[in-house]
Amino acid sequence: MRRWRRYGADRLFVTQETGRRVGSVDLQSGEVVADDPFLENGVRRAVQAYLRADVTELALPVATPGIGALDAADDAALQAWLGGDDWDTIDLAGIRAERGSSVRTRLERLVDEGWQVIHDVPLGRQGTLVEHLLFGPGGAFTVAERRHPGQKVVVEGRSIEVDGRSMAYLRDAKLEAGRVRGLLLAAGCADIFVRGVVVVHGELEVRSSPVECETVVMSRQDVQGAFRRMPERLDMHRVAAIAHVARQRATWSR
Repeated sequence: MRRWRRYGADRLFVTQETGRRVGSVDLQSGEVVADDPFLENGVRRAVQAYLRADVTELALPVATPGIGALDAADDAALQAWLGGDDWDTIDLAGIRAERGSSVRTRLERLVDEGWQVIHDVPLGRQGTLVEHLLFGPGGAFTVAERRHPGQKVVVEGRSIEVDGRSMAYLRDAKLEAGRVRGLLLAAGCADIFVRGVVVVHGELEVRSSPVECETVVMSRQDVQGAFRRMPERLDMHRVAAIAHVARQRATWSR
């Protein structure tokens, strides 16, 4: 288990000793993602053990899939960390609603419309992580969410301010998209252009669009609509080919 905190995000990643990913937990929203549904209880148990240990990384034996749900004490402690009084109730009323409106879920809803999405892509060996890669009719994008619920977020030209404080989100998105483009080009995706997208969870006001055409700013509520409105740049065969390259670990380890 390894904790990743950067750009306002706080996540815990669970991997096998081979490097294969088991799942992750967003420690802000409480979203639990298990690549194998049978290992979801194991992911939750791993999170609880990690939070108790208060270390940078932690190794635990893998429990048999489907066996060993959290005991009452562990479950209560994890609920307290992630919020709520009853796990099942939160799934039905709270966390499930949050998941349904999350950026991850909204992007995945575009898959039936010819888009392909990849989450939590590690770049190089320095711990840099791309939250989401999106490929579809509208082009290729890096997507990063910036959470400022209840705060005023103003976009004006080259700047983004949150309650009057300047943020480097546009610069970061441009640099991230440029790095992804370079790695895709090196992996054989000729003539590809990647745009950075900043998804804002907050009270967004766009006074003037970013000057750099590489960067797009949108509200979380408008994620699906914004991508649907984009003019077509890639056909379905090109989308599939780029996404195939992007899913290879070797593409990002350069």
